[in-house]
Amino acid sequence: MPGWECAIVGCGSAFGSVEALLAHQVTDHDTHKCEVCGDAVPEGYFAIKHGLEEHTRAEYVRFYDGDAAAIREREEVLEAVGDALDTAVLEDLLSGERADVLDTTDPTAVTTS
Repeated sequence: MPGWECAIVGCGSAFGSVEALLAHQVTDHDTHKCEVCGDAVPEGYFAIKHGLEEHTRAEYVRFYDGDAAAIREREEVLEAVGDALDTAVLEDLLSGERADVLDTTDPTAVTTS
């Protein structure tokens, strides 16, 4: 992927690296309140990561009125970002200000119920 565009509604800012995109989402956008558990997480990638890794696919569909296509799209985003992400670079960009709220570890499988 040659460039990274912020897909948060109304934004569309473009970045040369995935780390710059994620730092933008963390610092320049409001947090997202998870509809399932109420946790506040950074909007964009980290909200997707939280929703699909902390909750079941069934919960996602129920609370976000999603469907299989929406889940597949978000799983593709997680994979593309995960493949390109250098967590050390992202942490440097964030200068430790909010790096503690970011879980950038490898995703774990989540089963549906």
